[in-house]
Amino acid sequence: MEGKVEKMNQPNPGIKCVVNTCHYYSSGDHCTASKIEVQPRNANSNDETDCATFTMK
Repeated sequence: MEGKVEKMNQPNPGIKCVVNTCHYYSSGDHCTASKIEVQPRNANSNDETDCATFTMK
């Protein structure tokens, strides 16, 4: 992912995240990242995708 993602003071609407070990996780299963990136290109199923924005707390 290009550049550092900004951590917002409020949840990013429309993004649900249950990964409570992520730097951008907010209680209530919200994501406070200003943007997310899901990879890889040409995935064929949800099992092949991951959140490239994930950063460990």
